Amino acid sequence: MVVAWAAVRGMVGLVLGAVMAVAELAWVVIAMPLLAMPSTRPWSFRGSGRLAEADRVRVNRWLGGTVAPGLAGGRALAYVAMRGIVGGLGGGVLVLVGIWVTLSWRALSGGTGEHAEMSWYDPITWTAFGLLVIFLAAQALIGLAALERRLAEWGLAPSDKEVLRSRVEQLSRTRAEVLEAVDDERRRIERDLHDGVQQRLVALGMLLGRAHRLDDSGAAAALFRQAREESRRALEELREVAWRIYPAALDDGGLPAALESLVERSSAPIGLDYDVAMRLGPAQETVAYFVVCEAVTNALKHSRAQRVEIEVRQTAGTLRVRVSDDGVGGARPDGRGLSGLARRVAAYDGRFDLDSPAGGPTTLRVELPCG
Repeated sequence: MVVAWAAVRGMVGLVLGAVMAVAELAWVVIAMPLLAMPSTRPWSFRGSGRLAEADRVRVNRWLGGTVAPGLAGGRALAYVAMRGIVGGLGGGVLVLVGIWVTLSWRALSGGTGEHAEMSWYDPITWTAFGLLVIFLAAQALIGLAALERRLAEWGLAPSDKEVLRSRVEQLSRTRAEVLEAVDDERRRIERDLHDGVQQRLVALGMLLGRAHRLDDSGAAAALFRQAREESRRALEELREVAWRIYPAALDDGGLPAALESLVERSSAPIGLDYDVAMRLGPAQETVAYFVVCEAVTNALKHSRAQRVEIEVRQTAGTLRVRVSDDGVGGARPDGRGLSGLARRVAAYDGRFDLDSPAGGPTTLRVELPCG
C-alpha cells in the first residue's frame, strides 16, 4: 500500500512537472530579452524566483524532496531553464507510455476493421512486450523523479555562503533577543524585590520600632508575633526570588531534583513524569527548568488551574518538555514571560509551541537539542 501510494505521488509530481515545464520554457523565452534592460531585469528575476519556489514545493510534496528555500536572482532563471528541459523530457516519456498503453489495449481487445483477426500468439506477444515496456517506462519514471530531486537540491538549495549568512543573522537575532530577555528578567526580579521583600522588611522594621517604644509587655508581645510572621513571609518571598534567579537544586541534583522541589513548593497538585536516562548539560537543564517554572507560575497565577501536568522526555537526541494545565486558557506567546522563554529556547536552536485556546486547556511544548 505504501509503495503504491508512493508511485501515485511520484506520477502526480511528474505530470505536474511536465505541465510546469511548458510554463517555464515559455517564461525563459520571455525573460531572456528582459535581462538586457536594467529597468525590466527585476521583473525577470522575480518571475523566475516564483516559478522556482513553486517547483521546490512540488518536488518536496510529490517527489519526496527535502529542499530548503533560498534561491533568488540569476540562479533562479538558470534553474528554471534547466528544469524546463528536464520537465519536457519527463512529459515526453509520459506521452510515449500513454501511446503504448492505448495501442496495446486496442491490439489486445481485437482491433478494428481489416486487422481485427489475430493469431493465437499475438496476445501473448503483446502482453510480454507490454510488460517489458511497462518495466522500462517505470525505470525511466523513477530515474526522472530522482533526476528532479537532484536537480532541485543542486539548483534550489541555498549555497554554503547563503547558509552561513543566514546562520549568522539567526545568531545575531537570537543573541539580541536573549539579552532583551535577560533585561526583562532583571526588571521582574527588581520589581519582586521592591514590591514584595522590601515592603515586608519595611513593615517588619516598623513593627519592631513600635514594640520597642511600648511599655505594655502584652501589646509588645503581639507586635513581636506580627514581626515574626512578617519575617517568615519575607524569607519565603526572598527564597522564591532566589529560585527564579537560579535554583541551587540544579547544581546539586540536576533537573529532576529541581522539578521535584518545584512540585513540592506548589500550592496546587502537579503531576511529574520525568524520563531522561542520563544527566543533561547545564544549559539544557537551566532552559528546561525555567520553561517549566514559568509555565507552572502562569497556570496557577493567571489561568486559575486546578492541576498541572509536567512531562520531560529524551528521545533521539532531543529533550521534549510538555506542560499542560486545566485552566481557563488564553495565554499568549507574546506575553512578557512566555516571549522571554521563547527567545531563550530559540537561542539554543530549540522549538517553542504554545496551544492555549480561550476556555483552556493550555499546553506548552518545547524541544531542545541535547545530542
